[in-house]
Amino acid sequence: MEIRKRKNESTSSFLYRFNKRVQQTGVLKEVKKRRFHSRPVNRRARRNAALYRKTKVETITKAKKQGNR
Repeated sequence: MEIRKRKNESTSSFLYRFNKRVQQTGVLKEVKKRRFHSRPVNRRARRNAALYRKTKVETITKAKKQGNR
């Protein structure tokens, strides 16, 4: 997409025209839709993450019971 400033066009009208064109093309809508998309994680990585969380929680609860935390 390319937009050029017209002869004797004010900056505000140029920005208005630019924003209107961006909205019409749907670029912003697509960007917002893809903003929080993350790649799928494989099974082994998910398992390792779950095991890490489990051991971390266990160490924290053990420390709380002992009064260290």
